[in-house]
Parts: sequence; C-alpha cells; structure tokens
Amino acid sequence: MAQPTHPRTPSTLFRPLGALALMLALGRPALADMQLQAPELSPGGRLPPAQVYQGFGCEGGNQSPALHWNGAPQGTRSFALTVYDPDAPTGSGWWHWIVYDLPASTQQLPADAGKASAPQLPTGARMGPNDYGSASFGGACPPPGDKPHRYIFTLHALDVEQLALPAKPSAALIGYMIKAHSLGEARLEALYSR
Repeated sequence: MAQPTHPRTPSTLFRPLGALALMLALGRPALADMQLQAPELSPGGRLPPAQVYQGFGCEGGNQSPALHWNGAPQGTRSFALTVYDPDAPTGSGWWHWIVYDLPASTQQLPADAGKASAPQLPTGARMGPNDYGSASFGGACPPPGDKPHRYIFTLHALDVEQLALPAKPSAALIGYMIKAHSLGEARLEALYSR
C-alpha cells in the first residue's frame, strides 16, 4: 500500500519564500535608496517656527516645508506623503498632513504646498483630513511642558496611479490604502516642544 502524501510537502512550503527571494533579488530598491529631504529641516533637529501651528495657544506660520525626493523604487506609479506625530496624547497620535495621488513624475513640493485656500500641488493630487479637521497642512502644537514630540514626514512610493477612495475619506482609510499599495518609503523626522 502506498504511503499517503501530504499536499503541503517541504518543496511546496518553501516555494513562496523562493519566489519572494527572487523578487527581492530582481530589483526592488532597498528602503535606503529612496530619500526625502527638506532644506528647512535638519533630521532629528527642531522644527522651525514656519512649521508650527497658528492657534490653540501656538504661534507659528503653519506652513508645510519645501520637500524633494529621489530614488523611488521601480514600478512607482504615484506617491503619498504623510506627516504624523506619534507622541500626541490622544491614544492614536496626530495626523498633520496627508497628500496622496501625487503623480509618479513628482519629485518635489514647494513650501506652503499644503495651504487649504490655495494648495500648490500637482494636478490630480489630493489632501486628506488632518486631525485639526481640515484637508491641509496643520503645524506642530504639542501641549506646553510635554516632552519633545516627533514629527515624522513619510514619503510612500505606491504601485497605483490613484488610491480608490471615496470623496471624503478618513485618515485611517487613507493610511490603510497607502500601506496596501506601498512599494517602499522614506522618512524624515524632526522634533518640537513648547
């Protein structure tokens, strides 16, 4: 009598891992290949007054910084940009800016591109809601006396030209769709306290 064979033999169990290794070897650039830079920000340095919120007791310019990037992974069809404070005392952090559907040809955004009244974004790009309640850039405004908060600027390279989102998506839904289509990301972190 022949021995029964299990459908998941070692060769079939390791086949997906081999395909993953091959895909990685064939060329998606490592995370370090994509770089995000901002002339006004020094990595790990203090956010300048231009990027501080105007309101809630904070006095600043409430302007998004000029940003530029390079080294996007092969297959990038669009970009998304997020600015997030994981140290906000909310239990879920604080979204300061979300931009998505940036065309793959985009390599920079000018200073104050996230202005609500007259955004300077490429055609087709959209802004999602920040936690101040508007679809715009919202600057840093941590509670007085709190430890320095981290403001993480993340550029996401995506494998689709546009995210399939409703007209007024939540920040969480946008974040979910970004992660679902990510090819890689580059980060820039700055600090601020008052």
